[in-house]
Amino acid sequence: MPSKRPEVPLKAIRDNILLAQAFVEGFNLRTFRADARTIYAVTRCLEIISEASRRLPASVKSRHPNIPWKEIAGAGNVYRHDYEDVSTAMIWNTVKALPPLLAAVELEQSSPKAKPAKAKNPK
Repeated sequence: MPSKRPEVPLKAIRDNILLAQAFVEGFNLRTFRADARTIYAVTRCLEIISEASRRLPASVKSRHPNIPWKEIAGAGNVYRHDYEDVSTAMIWNTVKALPPLLAAVELEQSSPKAKPAKAKNPK
């Protein structure tokens, strides 16, 4: 269900992209495959990104047609329900493909539309 406040899912997406990127810093695919704790942490970040993307209103998604929103939303189901089919290479490649999503989210966050209106002080 889309959120009434897009800044909430936008923040969750941004925070979890940055976390996933920090978790894999200094790794390559070989060393990533050997670190179960990092694989689990990154997978959890991707689950949250997926779920938060589902909560974005269509108006936000329509401003970024280059982002594969359906695939991002659907990936969470794969991580949760088809986990036996998820390879570490798939997780690794997904994290490495996050910069365009991060750029779109940061653009939305910097837009006046994404910021909640401040209450006016009645006089």
